[in-house]
Amino acid sequence: MATRTYTLKVPQGTKPSLRIDYAGLLNEEQLRAVEAGDGPALVIAGAGSGKTRTLTFRVARLLESGVPPEGILLLTFTNKAAREMTRRVEELAGGFVDVRKLLGGTFHHAAHTLLRQFAHNLGFSQSFTVLDREDARDLMASCVAERKISRERRFPRAEVVLDLVSTAINLQRSLSQVLVEDRPQFLPLAEEVLAVAVRFQQRKLQMNLMDFDDLLLHLKRLLAEHEAVRTQLVERFQCVLVDEYQDTNRLQGDLVDLLVGERKNLTVVGDDCQSIYSFRGADFTNIIDFPQRYPGCGVYPLTRNYRSTPEILQLANASIAFNQRQFTKKLTAERASSAKPVLVPTKDVDEQAAFVAQRVLELRDEGTPLEEMAVLYRAHSHSMELQLELTKRGIPFRVRSGVRFFEQAHIKDVLAHLRFASHPGDELAFKRVVKLVNGVGQATAESLWTALAALPPEQPLHERLGHPDVRRHVPRRASSGFTRFTAMMARVNRPESTRTPGQLIEDILTGGYSEYLRAEFTAEERREDDIRQLAEYAGRFEDLARFLSEIALVSEFSAEDAISGEEPDEFLTLSTVHQAKGLEWKAVFVIWLVEGRFPMITAIRNPEEEEEERRLFYVAVTRAKDELALIYPLTTNPQDGARIILRQSRFIEELPVGDDAPYDRLILEALETPMLPRMGGEKALPGGGSTGPSEPEPEPGD
Repeated sequence: MATRTYTLKVPQGTKPSLRIDYAGLLNEEQLRAVEAGDGPALVIAGAGSGKTRTLTFRVARLLESGVPPEGILLLTFTNKAAREMTRRVEELAGGFVDVRKLLGGTFHHAAHTLLRQFAHNLGFSQSFTVLDREDARDLMASCVAERKISRERRFPRAEVVLDLVSTAINLQRSLSQVLVEDRPQFLPLAEEVLAVAVRFQQRKLQMNLMDFDDLLLHLKRLLAEHEAVRTQLVERFQCVLVDEYQDTNRLQGDLVDLLVGERKNLTVVGDDCQSIYSFRGADFTNIIDFPQRYPGCGVYPLTRNYRSTPEILQLANASIAFNQRQFTKKLTAERASSAKPVLVPTKDVDEQAAFVAQRVLELRDEGTPLEEMAVLYRAHSHSMELQLELTKRGIPFRVRSGVRFFEQAHIKDVLAHLRFASHPGDELAFKRVVKLVNGVGQATAESLWTALAALPPEQPLHERLGHPDVRRHVPRRASSGFTRFTAMMARVNRPESTRTPGQLIEDILTGGYSEYLRAEFTAEERREDDIRQLAEYAGRFEDLARFLSEIALVSEFSAEDAISGEEPDEFLTLSTVHQAKGLEWKAVFVIWLVEGRFPMITAIRNPEEEEEERRLFYVAVTRAKDELALIYPLTTNPQDGARIILRQSRFIEELPVGDDAPYDRLILEALETPMLPRMGGEKALPGGGSTGPSEPEPEPGD
């Protein structure tokens, strides 16, 4: 796309006195973006191209050009980013302007600041209170309680209703539409859900309260419905700048359009190739259709990458080129050439985990700290086998923005079901699972256990659960749920079931736990994926006892680490790609690169979703500075006596092959050998293998 250059306009009669050596401190691309003139400007900042540097210098240049600090609005996605940019602007321009007068921060921070001045136009006093997430959930729970909804059917938890309302607001859709498109399981309860949501809004207005979503919603109402206020704010903010514009949702996009008004002095910075948050409501059309919404805008690509080696960027460029809907660009490296990334097919998922663990230890021995390494994957459940392997080897790791796989509540719930089925005398396991029944609380669980423990232990479990002495302690509202629980435990406790732990987990999921997840959690699909991954792993074991012993061993290792009280000096990072965006490491391992896992099978239903999956792969690759390993298992591990052959990810198949391949293929023949060759380059391997790039790629299963 063509690039246009503008000349900065300054107030008549003034001439900017430039104290900052922009040309000496910025590269040519950055300088063009920083010196863009009046009007809309779209800065397409490729990965590692100095986005923050460009944006802060742009603010400093505006200040030097005569724009008063109070006339600048800088919108970011995190308070940390806002503080960092404000600090840098202060360092650059603090000597000649009072940067503190600049309004910079998150969308919510800016909205809060403006509503304090104008909220009376919407029926709120200027002293309104902002609810945090916990308080908002409590108020929603109160609204649910007011409705006196029958407990016979599981009504979604307050947290889930709050999430439904939030989704509707941020996507600018009706709550009814959200129910139909995203949560059809709640359609039979739609009338009550809608009534609760209406009551929630009424209570907030009556009590002079706003939650975080209200800050944006009410600011939009203020701008759209009160022309005098909108005119005043458009006049005040002579220049609006937005960071990470590719992550804005529909509501945020509307707010930006309203705030710039007819002046359209707007600079947005982002990377369409890193737009990966549609599941959170990010609207890709905000950035990709920006030139259509702002005709004549300047487009300023930043393509000089300061993070990764040329070889890593070659692979990234080759992959993202397959996306049709994008601002075409090609990242070029400022760093010296190094080894190619490696493609590592492994026999199965266990060998995948073993390779990563062994290579991590080698890199640490060679001087790369664990803190400079990361393992990335598409979904949290894909790290299960790796977490087991790392735990056994004593390699400290942390899961970014999450807890370890076996420490998650839903995994503990499923394991508690299995423990109780295997050992009906396990009091803690019983109390945990019975409290999942709708209408059963701590007191009821205690009474049920006392009654259950008084019955002969040789009596079949389902008969004891259905015994009148036990059933009489079940509240009426919990009766149907407890009946389903009894039926499910009867299936899981059958003697012939003890040899199929994987199927037992599926029975737990279909026997009522799936329904519990849908009503209790906002991301139940991910939790179901976790549980199905656990079921696949459990299918390798001959019986339930062996499976539970393996899990207990891992738990024991974790407990020993906790009891020792010694915090490791460093950790290996495990992260989904979504959580890794914006970060970088010297060495990056991307695992589970097979069809159905990366890309996810549910995420390639149409070309738009497939392109977002490819952008996700692009983000994963561009996190690496020095070394990159792309790893995939050729088969799943045996389940019910059969191996399933896997197909490598389309994102690997699309890459050039032969002499043009942007990777070296690593053949694993003797993984137990203490030292593997370094990643990249043509190396002799134990057993006489080769990593030569011209060697043909084997079909999965060969």
